[in-house]
Amino acid sequence: MALEPGELLALANAAVALGRVERQLNNVPAALAHYAEAAALYRSLGDSLKLAHTIRHLGDIHRGAGQAEQARQCYDEALTIYRGPTQPQPLDLANAIRGLALLEGDCGELERAKALWAEAKELYAEAGVKEGAAECIDQLAALATQDGRSQ
Repeated sequence: MALEPGELLALANAAVALGRVERQLNNVPAALAHYAEAAALYRSLGDSLKLAHTIRHLGDIHRGAGQAEQARQCYDEALTIYRGPTQPQPLDLANAIRGLALLEGDCGELERAKALWAEAKELYAEAGVKEGAAECIDQLAALATQDGRSQ
């Protein structure tokens, strides 16, 4: 017997909640599994905004675990969805860009990271999230310092 869309949505939301708990417990494999399950369910439901949000969290988990390529794939997919016709909130887009900016900085892609931090700063400002904009300014300053040392 197939589940109804409302049941699938409830299951996806529960998987996200479990993933969040496992992430807080630093149980990376379980967190990844729950978020991946949720992403598959949101994908089957056609809920692109929840899918993008969930994939962004998958990217954050991969980045935190040092899995750069998997993280980049997640961030790229989330940003493709957000930049499509979905009309996300500026804060959602900023948070996805932030994760990719952190990853690019960690991987030494300083120019790419700077461009992403600058974009995120504008979105955080648009969303009225002063802490997010301030972090972007701090990251841009740190990258400028790093860039100066590498020349």
